[in-house]
Amino acid sequence: MGATALPPVLSREFFDRPAVEVAPELLGALVVSRSEGGVTAVRITEVEAYEGPDDPASHAFRGPNATNRAEFGEPGTFYVYRTHAVHRCLNAVCGPGRRPASVLLRAGAVEAGAALARQRRRPGLRARDLARGPANLAQALGVVDLRHDGQSACDVTADLFLAGPTGGLCREHVGSGPRTGVGGPAAGYPWRFWTLGEPSVSPYRAHPSARHRLGADS
Repeated sequence: MGATALPPVLSREFFDRPAVEVAPELLGALVVSRSEGGVTAVRITEVEAYEGPDDPASHAFRGPNATNRAEFGEPGTFYVYRTHAVHRCLNAVCGPGRRPASVLLRAGAVEAGAALARQRRRPGLRARDLARGPANLAQALGVVDLRHDGQSACDVTADLFLAGPTGGLCREHVGSGPRTGVGGPAAGYPWRFWTLGEPSVSPYRAHPSARHRLGADS
């Protein structure tokens, strides 16, 4: 996939809004990485919104620290964090302004560079599993360290950026429900969004403390 085949890069203004507004509109957009091995493009099929100071499940809820500093940056940048010590998860920082909201890119379908994504992940994986789950999505794109943390997501010349039509999918094609693995007072917030009928969407798992209160999801 060459640069001329890509939709326009998403603007900072697109991200300068609450994460719950941005998140469903990212469905169908592309996250694109460039490396010496080639270009990998993943169409986003599942996201979760985190609303910073208004969201007990957000990394930013208790203020900035050494690991979440990028989430307090400008809208339209990446926030990358570690999970289970070795994996990375990729987020888009939202707003408005410097309000530390973000959207976690939970899953996607590889549209270009499938061979490279499979090499990064594991030979023999089915197409639906290449970027299914946030750590797998990051690995498929070659995001294996923190060098993209705080980097612009709106720079088409960068080695990692977000592109796509604004507005997202038609509402009837979008599902919503509680976020995966979130417990406590934020367990029921319906801030996970996904493309209905898309096999790359990751399985929903309720937090143990929330299972008695939440029904089955997608």
